[in-house]
Amino acid sequence: MGKVAKQRVVVGLSGGVDSAVTAHLLKQQGHEVIGIFMKNWEDDDDSEFCSSNIDFVDAAAVADVIGIEIEHVNFAADYKDRVFAEFLREYQAGRTPNPDILCNAEIKFKAFLDHAMRLGAEKIATGHYARVRKNEAAGHHELLKGLDPAKDQSYFLHRLNQAQLASTLFPVGELKKIEVRRIANEIGLPNAKKKDSTGICFIGERPFRDFLNRYIAKAPGPIKNDKGRVLGEHVGLSFYTLGQRQGLGIGGVKARGAELKALQAQGQRGAGDHEPWFVARKDMDSNTLWVVQGHDHPWLLSTELQVQDCSWVAGAPPEAGTMAAKTRYRQADAACTLVAPAATEAGLRFEQRQWAVTPGQSAVLYQGDVCLGGGVIASSNVQNLG
Repeated sequence: MGKVAKQRVVVGLSGGVDSAVTAHLLKQQGHEVIGIFMKNWEDDDDSEFCSSNIDFVDAAAVADVIGIEIEHVNFAADYKDRVFAEFLREYQAGRTPNPDILCNAEIKFKAFLDHAMRLGAEKIATGHYARVRKNEAAGHHELLKGLDPAKDQSYFLHRLNQAQLASTLFPVGELKKIEVRRIANEIGLPNAKKKDSTGICFIGERPFRDFLNRYIAKAPGPIKNDKGRVLGEHVGLSFYTLGQRQGLGIGGVKARGAELKALQAQGQRGAGDHEPWFVARKDMDSNTLWVVQGHDHPWLLSTELQVQDCSWVAGAPPEAGTMAAKTRYRQADAACTLVAPAATEAGLRFEQRQWAVTPGQSAVLYQGDVCLGGGVIASSNVQNLG
């Protein structure tokens, strides 16, 4: 491999270990590295859950050890307009959005990229576990899965376009997480043992329902089972997601008498008295939360779905045919057929039934390690309410 040309690279330093090692690796390669700490949320900076101030201290300590400049940039107004407003709109419509995907497309690889270019950067870099490769034959950049299958984040990056990918480096995408931690330890990074952040990018570790309740009013309504029997009351459809089994408040409600016998006669899984309850439907028109008993209830399974608001990495939709897809982040690739792909919408048909396909989440397509793009799930062919 030839010598890497020295470039000015602006790295998004989050305070975490992945971005810290990213900056270190780029400096080792001889690039001129500048660190930027992005502040995207400031509604409750003084709360016990907001770690932005701690993260900045960590990021500054990392910059000091590596020997690079760091700048603190506030994108909170952009974030509120471009990501959070959409997040709330989706929840109010009864869908379950993925703000991390929107944040990557609108903030980390748009507002941040624009800012970096104003600083004279030739490239930006982040600590994401993904890879970019120029496909010379096709004449475009490809987004690839990170080499660590347990950490791959290409799902969250599938909305990146050609211009963004051409300007981006993902150094840790070539490494396993264990290797990243080893490097951090070896060079004495102060955050080498820092836990990985979890939760939504701006909400962090705080209780989700409490957080959402500050922005969306509670609108109670009935909880019904698949027979139409009222089991209890929900606090508002926005506060539940398909497949959810915690926090339903109906743990003590069991199938009874004739209903239980009928279920058992059909040999249906979920007939057992102690099968857990799952959210299966949200009917906004009647403000009803429908729940079913048993993980494999037909209402939780679908073989087809429609996606809208598509984004294709190559700039145009792939050809219809066989590939694989994820309908949620922590999921193995599932074999499927892409049907009638268009610029903004497409259909997916799966070989195996998919569990709790959730409108508002993203379905992301892959050909082997190559991420082709994807779209927002609009609907699926789960069994109709009957």
